[in-house]
Amino acid sequence: QVQLVESGGGLVEPGGSLRLSCAVSGFTFGNYGMAWYRQTPGKERELVASIDLDGGTTSYKDSVKGRFTISRDNLMNSLYLQMNNLKPEDTAVYYCNKRFGTSNWGQGTQVTVSS
Repeated sequence: QVQLVESGGGLVEPGGSLRLSCAVSGFTFGNYGMAWYRQTPGKERELVASIDLDGGTTSYKDSVKGRFTISRDNLMNSLYLQMNNLKPEDTAVYYCNKRFGTSNWGQGTQVTVSS
C-alpha cells in the first residue's frame, strides 16, 4: 500500500525558510522520479519541483527557481524541499508524489507565509 507522508510545514514570515519532508513507502522509491506539488483553495494542484531517479537532474517552477531546492535520499525513501526566501504567494498545501503516474495523494502539509 502506497503511503506518502508529508511534514515540515507551518507558519513563517515573508523571507523565512522551511524544510519539507516526505516519507515514502509501498513502492520502490529509487525507481521513480519524484516531485513536490502545491494547491490553494479553488485552484488546480500545480507542480513545484521535480527530481530524477538519482537526484542528478532537478526542475523548478519559474516562480520558485533560486529559492527552493528539491533533494532525495534513496536509502531513507525520503524526499525533501528546502524553501528559502518564502513569499506570501507560496502559501499552499504541499504534497509529494511521483513525477509521472501519481499514486494516491497524502494529506499534504500546510505552508502559510504571512506577517
